[in-house]
Amino acid sequence: MKPFFTPDGTSVTAITVIGDPWALLIWWLALINLAAFLAFGLDKWKARRKERDERVRRVPEKTLFLLAALGGSVGALLGMRAFHHKTRHNSFRFGIPAILLAQAAAALGLWVYFTQRGTLF
Repeated sequence: MKPFFTPDGTSVTAITVIGDPWALLIWWLALINLAAFLAFGLDKWKARRKERDERVRRVPEKTLFLLAALGGSVGALLGMRAFHHKTRHNSFRFGIPAILLAQAAAALGLWVYFTQRGTLF
């Protein structure tokens, strides 16, 4: 990728890194996994508070699954294990690892497809 040049002729490396699709993917995966991990922790904390206060609103299960499906399946799985949250629910116990396996299979399939075409890098 060509570096981005400002009008005065100096290059800006931050723009180049931010514009790099691989860097964007890595940032996205890091942030979405962190969000999924923290969402499981927040929901566990709210579940404990709900025992004392009925007005506490929990994180919807759809949101937890959505975060996993958007690329945060590793963070969701780690959040389940770290916070011991949703580990008895079969939909989470089998659903989150299934999402992770589907994402790994899709990534492997894309990698094989693009390396055979010679357009990965």
